[in-house]
Amino acid sequence: MKYICLMLIVFFGTFLWSIINPKEVFTCFLEIIPAIIGVLVLAFTFNKFRFTNFTYFLILIHCIILFIGGHYTYAEVPFFDYIKDAFHQSRNNYDKVGHFAQGLVPAMIIRELFIRKNVISNKSFFNFIIVSICLAISAAYEWIEWFVSIASGDEGDAFLGTQGDIWDTQSDMLFATIGAITGLILFSKIQDKQLQKI
Repeated sequence: MKYICLMLIVFFGTFLWSIINPKEVFTCFLEIIPAIIGVLVLAFTFNKFRFTNFTYFLILIHCIILFIGGHYTYAEVPFFDYIKDAFHQSRNNYDKVGHFAQGLVPAMIIRELFIRKNVISNKSFFNFIIVSICLAISAAYEWIEWFVSIASGDEGDAFLGTQGDIWDTQSDMLFATIGAITGLILFSKIQDKQLQKI
């Protein structure tokens, strides 16, 4: 429980930092709202279903990525401006970190849910189904970005964050897919060890 309390302190500390003097208030709200909704869902379900500490840690990392993107906007995170200049890139690629996490973290959440709730009896398709769900989540998020941009006009452009890249939507979904596959390859054994303790 101490571990959960420590993560909550980090979560709320980073959240408060993100909402103090953000680059664009509307964009900040749009970027951080998934983290707020996610934590509320986890809080309401905590007594009924408790994830492993490792999964909670990954969720925290994803929330921090969202808070940083909300504070600066994804197209203007300073360190990634430095990377853009140093490596002569055409754009600030912090949003790719966000989309990578958008695949990796849900993959580990879904994996833990599937294992503990015994959702899939045929394990042959286990990882394929998890990656497919993560890709569907990524595609749905792209639809949300598109809708918000159309509905809000210029204010939604920073949320859309294409930075003039006509393939931004496709590359976002690709990074989410790579993130999901990477999570399953790198972290499944770590998650399994924690699941054995439950």
